[in-house]
Amino acid sequence: MSNGDVGLLTPVSASPLVAALTGDRAVLAAILAVEAGWASVLEKAGLAPAGSAAVVAAAAEVDRYDVAGIAVRAQGGANPVIPLLADLRAEVKALDTDGLGALRAVHTSLTSQDVLDSALMLLARNAVRALLADVRGITTALAASAEQHADTLCVGRSLTQHSLPFTFGLKAAQWFHGLAAAARRLEAVELPLQTGGAAGTLAAATVLTQGSVDTPFDLSGNLAAQLGLAAAPGPWHTNRLAVTSLGDALAGVTDALGKIASDVLFLSRPEVGELAEPRAAGRGVSSAMPQKQNPVLSVLVRSAALQAPNLAAQLHLAAANFNDERPDGAWHSEWPAFRQLLRLALGAAGHLRELADGLQVFPDAMRRNLELSGPLLLSEGVSAAVAPLLDERDGRNGKQQLQDVVDRTLQAPPAEQSGTYRRLLREAVPASALSDERLEELLDPASYLGQSAEISRRILAAYPDFAGGDAPPADASQNIPAAPTTATDLNGDPRG
Repeated sequence: MSNGDVGLLTPVSASPLVAALTGDRAVLAAILAVEAGWASVLEKAGLAPAGSAAVVAAAAEVDRYDVAGIAVRAQGGANPVIPLLADLRAEVKALDTDGLGALRAVHTSLTSQDVLDSALMLLARNAVRALLADVRGITTALAASAEQHADTLCVGRSLTQHSLPFTFGLKAAQWFHGLAAAARRLEAVELPLQTGGAAGTLAAATVLTQGSVDTPFDLSGNLAAQLGLAAAPGPWHTNRLAVTSLGDALAGVTDALGKIASDVLFLSRPEVGELAEPRAAGRGVSSAMPQKQNPVLSVLVRSAALQAPNLAAQLHLAAANFNDERPDGAWHSEWPAFRQLLRLALGAAGHLRELADGLQVFPDAMRRNLELSGPLLLSEGVSAAVAPLLDERDGRNGKQQLQDVVDRTLQAPPAEQSGTYRRLLREAVPASALSDERLEELLDPASYLGQSAEISRRILAAYPDFAGGDAPPADASQNIPAAPTTATDLNGDPRG
């Protein structure tokens, strides 16, 4: 039985996929992948003995290492690379039965921060790839909903009150817009390799490459290409924009997911009843009330959205306190915030993908709620169309007269307001200025939707790569990978 953290108090990210991509085993595998990749680069450059890369790659299998033991021993040097290196060197020495001198290829000219920063970028690359797959699944479902419900009337709400007629298609399109824009920003974030040596001067690498056709920058570029990371123009060990940019982009995605979840939570309340989450056996249950169907997918997503901003802020706080050429604690404070952001975004996207694919929409309830305000909901449009037709009366212009109609209507009991507004409006506006037929047109909610359909169309057209149907299926249970064990695993598709 494991005594490690399995997510008992973090259900939003307690999944095999999230664990495989961001768990301690995945972190260790990423560190080993950087070390193995570096050995390969050195051998190809003629800076390590022939055959040594294969020995290091064999030694870099994560199953050879005691993750929990390394975590405890990391306290001795304040990072996990140091104890892992000791174990890696022991494994390489044991496997180098032909006496190749493969140890010369391990960690040569690197420092702990090079390896850990690069490993976390590699971890992020795989996690972001999986995250974007789920996001595209969500946006595909939202785009379909926007088109299907382009004419489904509902009520818009502002400051908790009814505002104007709306369409559910536009609401779905706006959900799509927020998430697609956040995902596009995430796609644009560069995940760079880090190599700088002990103080960011590449001094050891300069000595290593003396007499070689390759420069330290060539070695860094080759490793970046091998690991699928961006090549940086120079060491970025004290300039943490790579980390904060990713953190901001991940928080932006969880913001967009949280907006959707918050709307679903309100619209699925029994007294509103416009939406419902997809049902599944055992989901949404209460420990005490058998009738409950709690919208737990939205609850979990919202919980992630409420946590992510503070984690992104922690990354900025660390970045602003990166003193000297190796900070005394700021770097270390990044790691848990960085990984937790990845976990929250991955978990939230997985839950919302299931929600979006199975979201239940109830147009009749939407129409019922729309009609609670009756024709008063059209008072803005009525005023715009009718006020210019009215002559000044008792020192009041047309707009003021129509405001008086609204104010008097609101004094009536709610059940009588619809009829009261129609009557007072008809009394205030002579038939010579406005026919009964034109008045009924103005009081039809479908007549005052502005550019709703065109807004939706323009939003979907602006993000065609997020509106298509190319996303993998929501049920990825058959494709969840085991935790990566080698550099090859880490460079592969995390979904199999």
